[in-house]
Amino acid sequence: MVHDIAIIGAGLSGVCMAIHLKRSGIDSFTIFEKADEVGGVWRDNSYPGAACDLVSHLYSYSFAPYGWTYNYARQPSILRYVNDCADTFGVRAHIEFKTEIAEAWFDPDASLWRLRTAEGDVRSARVLIAAVGQLNRPHVPDLPGRDGFLGVSFHSSRWNHGHDLAGRSVAVIGNGCSAVQFIPEIAPQVGHLTVFQRSPKWIIPKWDRQISPVMRQVFERFPLSQRISRATWFLMAETIAYSPVHHGLFGRALTALARHHLRRQVADAELRAKLVPDYTFGCNRMILSNDYYPALARDNVTLVTDAIERVTPSGVLTADGTHYDADTIIYATGFESTRFLSPMHITGPGGSLHERWSAGASAHLGMTVPGFPNMFVLYGPNTSSANNSVIYMLEKQANYVLGCLKLLGGATTIEVTESAMAEYSRDLESRLSRTVWSGGCRSWYKTDSGRITALWPGRATSYGRATRRPNPAHFIVSA
Repeated sequence: MVHDIAIIGAGLSGVCMAIHLKRSGIDSFTIFEKADEVGGVWRDNSYPGAACDLVSHLYSYSFAPYGWTYNYARQPSILRYVNDCADTFGVRAHIEFKTEIAEAWFDPDASLWRLRTAEGDVRSARVLIAAVGQLNRPHVPDLPGRDGFLGVSFHSSRWNHGHDLAGRSVAVIGNGCSAVQFIPEIAPQVGHLTVFQRSPKWIIPKWDRQISPVMRQVFERFPLSQRISRATWFLMAETIAYSPVHHGLFGRALTALARHHLRRQVADAELRAKLVPDYTFGCNRMILSNDYYPALARDNVTLVTDAIERVTPSGVLTADGTHYDADTIIYATGFESTRFLSPMHITGPGGSLHERWSAGASAHLGMTVPGFPNMFVLYGPNTSSANNSVIYMLEKQANYVLGCLKLLGGATTIEVTESAMAEYSRDLESRLSRTVWSGGCRSWYKTDSGRITALWPGRATSYGRATRRPNPAHFIVSA
């Protein structure tokens, strides 16, 4: 079967692209989704306390406002929102669920992308749009002895809801955004909780509250009020939250706020010392939480900062020789965020995409790669915003792809030029080198070698300007 447009993934980016296609009058597309439901990262991450760390009014499509109940939306609400959008805009009918694409290659004779499913079936498409995201493949560290653990272990993004944690000795390896959310939820239930921290994080208060029924009615009856609220938060994100990226004044103010937050919530000086980062605010991901520090201060919680030597059948052994008993291990160790499009194997006239990206993924405006005609990547390299809404970025990308499809028209292929890619890469690397992320901290933004492959170095609005419309001079369109 030949599809005009094939979209891989039915998360926020895939659904966004599909809606843009339908709103522009294009119905000849199919979404291939490996799971049995839409939602992507918000379908997979159902751990206790899972929520967005971006204000809910910004975490929705601009064309589909929603009646959020909290300032920071919880996972069930976001998942419901994605499903509602898929239904409202007629996207669900275009989805082939339980269809995982394992391999894709460009057939130059037919000018088609061939897609091989995990079951071995082959599909074909004129245009390929990869919308698999950056945070969909859990990273579990290859610790010595991991497979010999006799208790129950799982990654936080694959939460074992059938395993009762009440009264258990639980080890949490990792202290990033997910851990900060679920640790306060499970700490009161467990017998003892041991948290293994590689490096502390900067944490500021989370201004979270329930949006009252009255205010929700105001938003519903007067849509302009919700748009004004969204615009206000957007401008705050573009100023206050963006400031730390380039060592600005608000960055210093947020650093002071984080230090005050720690002093106010952690009375024990020894524990507090373990929680002070040794890197500049913003180098790693800023975390918002009101209850993480109090959870660590509980009598049944131990924070460990010594390196892990190995996992034993009955717990975790650290480098100083201390053994911590555990019958449950939860890996809160993030995702394979720099291995874009893995584990799919993608080949174009330019060769293997993963070989091209062996030193770090890169794409023109995060979407197109020379040597891979008629292929677009959503939420690709350097398109995540550290300060603002990824939804804004996704909408700009979807609109840009539509522009490229118009350039393609009835021609055979469209492909970004090597010269456009090289010029873009030089400018990008220059801008990234001046950001706070180029510091010495470890983060999911970077490869092991230190190359920043996740984040856009400017404000979200600068990305919006860059992607307003494709420049025909940047592309080769073949008849």
